[in-house]
Amino acid sequence: MITILAFILTIGVLILVHEYGHYRVAVACGVKVDRFSLGFGRVIWRRQPTPGGTEFVISALPLGGYVRWIDDRESGVLPSEQGQTFKGKPLWQRTAIVAAGPLANLLLAALLYSTANWIGIDEPRALLATPSVGSLAERAGVHAGELVRATSHDGVEWRDVRSGSDFNWELAQAVSRGESLQLMLANGDGRGERTVTLPLDQLSSRELDIAVMRSIGLDRPFIEPVIGKPTAGGPGDKAGLMAGDRILSIDGRPVSDFAGFADVVRATAAHGNPAPVALRVERAGQVLEFTVTPSVRTEGKKRVGVLEVPFARPAVTVRVQYGFVEGLVQGFTRTWEMSVLTLKLLGKMVIGQASLKNLSGPLTIAEYAGQSVQLGLAFYLGFLAIVSVSLGVLNLLPLPVLDGGHLMYYLFEAVTGRPLSERWLERLQRAGLVLVLLMMSLALYNDVARHLGLH
Repeated sequence: MITILAFILTIGVLILVHEYGHYRVAVACGVKVDRFSLGFGRVIWRRQPTPGGTEFVISALPLGGYVRWIDDRESGVLPSEQGQTFKGKPLWQRTAIVAAGPLANLLLAALLYSTANWIGIDEPRALLATPSVGSLAERAGVHAGELVRATSHDGVEWRDVRSGSDFNWELAQAVSRGESLQLMLANGDGRGERTVTLPLDQLSSRELDIAVMRSIGLDRPFIEPVIGKPTAGGPGDKAGLMAGDRILSIDGRPVSDFAGFADVVRATAAHGNPAPVALRVERAGQVLEFTVTPSVRTEGKKRVGVLEVPFARPAVTVRVQYGFVEGLVQGFTRTWEMSVLTLKLLGKMVIGQASLKNLSGPLTIAEYAGQSVQLGLAFYLGFLAIVSVSLGVLNLLPLPVLDGGHLMYYLFEAVTGRPLSERWLERLQRAGLVLVLLMMSLALYNDVARHLGLH
């Protein structure tokens, strides 16, 4: 129920803001608006504040909305209203009215990001886990437990990193541009600074998915090597390990985090039955030694060793909160960066450099809406901002039936001095409708495929 309500709220807010952008600028330009509708289909609620004024309605199908000018009335335009038609307005006003919808979504995103910045969010610290064997991070000399203080693309201008989310964003930007990324690292206490370079330009892909994160070697959070309650009857339980034990070393090798510890255990079954491992643990101030023989689990075609002991402590978090001006600047900056990143990704999907699996539909939006609501207001506002950016950018694409398509018509009119013919408008609208329906179908297919585990 939470997921459904969060989805309806998300779609409702974004469509309302989008259509209100069109409506507000249309009214400012002297266009008479016949109807403002949230949703399509059968009207379930209506209100008309003044006789002959705009009719505000809510319709049964909430996946969209529209603003209808008096130009589109079936009964035609009254002689007294001739100066209030959309088509009769100058080109610059028609352009402003059409562009106002997507721009309203982008402005909303900036304000949502800013509000989330002002509220503050508890995010994972930018602590690095043990890099995967053979990964870019391992070859660059990254160590478990190091803190990312700042990043740079040129070694001259550095951007402070406040959290793991900040770092992942910088990583995504660098991967998208095919650039190496320099990291200013320190120990967990923030001392002993040093610089390493991640050669991200060596990656074959330009999208930051799970496979790319694994090849970089930074796909896991830093978690202290403290174990939770061992599974009853499992190898750890039989050996005498207890909840709260801190792993100090395995087979004489120091353990810095849970990921590094798990890697060693998993590797014990790579070449046959796992051999016993020697553990040194700290318990209540005492150092104890244990010998444990891992059991074997099959993951796909791989055999891995497991001790059946979960980690006890979640990732270390830090409160990220900004002042009014800084939060506002960060909100508009993130909106711009997200818009550029979205455009780049769409372009790469068109030319085949990025997978079409990146397109998401209503099921994915609903799922993430429900999850973000449960995480708290700031998380939900951030999620709402991401979807608002996507809606704004998509509507600016030069596809017929979208706002960007109409803007292309007006560009043609500005260059040639005459509007596009009705015959060509009809052809382009049909082609655009087919393209949009194909995109929607693909997005819905991707949603279903993800839920069925096919992606």
